[in-house]
Amino acid sequence: ALRAQQTAAALTDQFTLTPAIAPGASVHAVLQAVRWPNMMGTVLVVGHQPTLGSVAATLLGSGQVSLRIKKSALWWFSRNAGSNDTTLRLVIAPDFL
Repeated sequence: ALRAQQTAAALTDQFTLTPAIAPGASVHAVLQAVRWPNMMGTVLVVGHQPTLGSVAATLLGSGQVSLRIKKSALWWFSRNAGSNDTTLRLVIAPDFL
């Protein structure tokens, strides 16, 4: 989506568009695209609701619900190597970005 591309461009000039996670993509498609939980380095996913809310809920262990992610908010998740635990490290509302 154009808005997601504009958001990514505001953060960096080096990003990749991944058609597999276009609007309406499944949680599985998003997690597979970022190679979660085995990705290397930092990955930033820019997208829309309800997909991102469903991804966040799945990462936090509740794939049965969707979390409300406010437009332009930043959510930081991490996972330690060798652990099955996902940590929500930070949520920043758009007012503070």
